[in-house]
Amino acid sequence: MTSKAKPKLLVVEDDEGLQAQLKWAYEDFDVVIAGDRDSALAALRADEPAVVTLDLGLPPEPDGTREGFAVLDAIMALKPDTKVIVASGHGARESALTAIDRGAYDFYQKPVDIDALGLIVRRAFGLHEIEAENRRLAARVGEDKTVLGSMITAAPEMAKVARTIERVANTRVSVMLLGASGTGKELLARGVHDTSDRRGRNFVALNCAAIPETLLEAELFGHEKGAFTGAVAQNKGKIEQAQGGTLFLDEVGDIPLPLQVKLLRFLQERTIERIGGRTAIPVDTRIVCATHQNLEAMIAAGTFREDLFYRLAEIVVKVPALSERPGDAVLLAKHFLHRFAAEMNPAVKGFAPDALAAIDGWHWPGNVRELENRVKRAVIMADGKLVGAGDLDLAAGAEDEGTEALNLKSARERSDRAMIRHALARSEGNISSSAKMLGISRPTLYDLIKQYDLQT
Repeated sequence: MTSKAKPKLLVVEDDEGLQAQLKWAYEDFDVVIAGDRDSALAALRADEPAVVTLDLGLPPEPDGTREGFAVLDAIMALKPDTKVIVASGHGARESALTAIDRGAYDFYQKPVDIDALGLIVRRAFGLHEIEAENRRLAARVGEDKTVLGSMITAAPEMAKVARTIERVANTRVSVMLLGASGTGKELLARGVHDTSDRRGRNFVALNCAAIPETLLEAELFGHEKGAFTGAVAQNKGKIEQAQGGTLFLDEVGDIPLPLQVKLLRFLQERTIERIGGRTAIPVDTRIVCATHQNLEAMIAAGTFREDLFYRLAEIVVKVPALSERPGDAVLLAKHFLHRFAAEMNPAVKGFAPDALAAIDGWHWPGNVRELENRVKRAVIMADGKLVGAGDLDLAAGAEDEGTEALNLKSARERSDRAMIRHALARSEGNISSSAKMLGISRPTLYDLIKQYDLQT
């Protein structure tokens, strides 16, 4: 009977005495030792450890932290799922905050308490295993491609977003969606509403960038009759219209500073006053907001209130770009084609092979919105039954290589996964068709699906 391999722990430490002590203390781990940046990154590539303990004080500057932070940044770039536990005796609190901000899992201060560090290490291994299992489950193909009721995706990146939204939907926390324009933030906001116990009440959306500053306050808070010239009747604002339901504030970074103060007061007190009114009106409205702007940079520049940010961003959900969701462009393109063909050009039945290749290869700077617009135009302009790359105004191109691979093994796995997911998306899960696209036999494709745990 083969014994289970010990989990690999990389210890990055230049003190030889402490190296030996840590190796002795962790007999239940396969401990790999590195004393500087080069050996640490070489060990990361070769051994792919789940957990790393990292002394920030490394040569050539053992009394500083610059080299240690350089190693941390390199680990996060190469293998971002690694749990890095950093240690330093230099400015411990400031170093801890900086390390966590740059992706570290946890922090401990020297001198090392072996037992305390052991607990942190074991907890890190446990969390890494749970996250790996979640990724395996999310990566499985062949199941329903709809999440949150209406969002079409087969990408684990979006499945993770959907799981987060489902978990927070029935809470009272404010949710902030961060992502580029066109990634589907309003659809996700509706997902928050539709999976919550507020789904029977109003979902109200307001694009803060589309309304002049002079009118935005009245749109949000409403006004009384006679409050200003043209206010011929009482009007309820969007916050009040969403009573008992959800208010989605898109492009929240465009709210001017004076109005930010009033929005913050509502979030703190849950009451509003209409313009021209003197009565505090209690309102139970859940706020979901979105922006493509860097609010932290705006806070530093003094154009967005930090206290408002923390009220709005109780839960932050980062929405991946379409280019970061392998296979989704083809799935969505087919969905849009069927919808627009039924409405505008029933003669169109599908995509030509060069169109599918072009969709796969395009980087989609405008995300789902750009894809939808291109497919709509192509369906209208297509002369035959199949939409070609020319109809989409796209040239077939190779996929971006993306971030640096950890090693050859991970590069091959990443490429295999992406190609298999693309093929399955194009063939709508048909194994025979997918195998032909990939130039392999059906048994080989089944073996690869099993190897990468892509099966249902």
